[in-house]
Amino acid sequence: MPREPKHASNRQVPEIDADMADMPVSKRQAAIDGITPSRNELKQQMQDLQELGEAVSALPPDRLDKLQIDERLRDAIDELRRTRSFEGRRRQVQYIGKLMKHENPEPLREAVASYRVGSATDTLALHQAEYWRDQLLATDDALALWVKEYPSTDVQQLRSLVRSARKEKLEPGERHGRAYRDLFKLVKEQMLAVPEGDGDAAGADPSHDD
Repeated sequence: MPREPKHASNRQVPEIDADMADMPVSKRQAAIDGITPSRNELKQQMQDLQELGEAVSALPPDRLDKLQIDERLRDAIDELRRTRSFEGRRRQVQYIGKLMKHENPEPLREAVASYRVGSATDTLALHQAEYWRDQLLATDDALALWVKEYPSTDVQQLRSLVRSARKEKLEPGERHGRAYRDLFKLVKEQMLAVPEGDGDAAGADPSHDD
């Protein structure tokens, strides 16, 4: 009597022993599925883990403290921050990549993405503040536009800083004077003080007036 073909549902699923439990998640699942990753796939996985580990290492300490990562990985990250030589950092990143095999990568990717979005927002705010400062120094019309967008500004202080910054004459290679820096500080503080969604001031560009 001919044998009936075995269905996929009858396939024996190997139990996860101690050796498999120590595998990275991708290799463990591959072992369960009976799939052997190619050498190139394993190399790419390690490269991805190294890059993720390096990105996690770049997070500020307060954000690192919120991550649930193994103590060995945190120690390795601290060591990477202290390492200055190129070769030493390269070896340390490789070591961090190996430790990353035992971490759940998704929360770490989310933490890195969240930090990068915040950094991009800060950079945009910085560029906007620099733009306003330069416009205030270039033309008197910009001051009227600024006061319209940010009516809570101390106009007398703003005018005084603009006048002082305009009078500062810089020699080649000389740093900007105090008034120039204080003007930027005032502009940035006023922009940050505007609640999100409160009019169009936070993202306004005085060069585009409807």
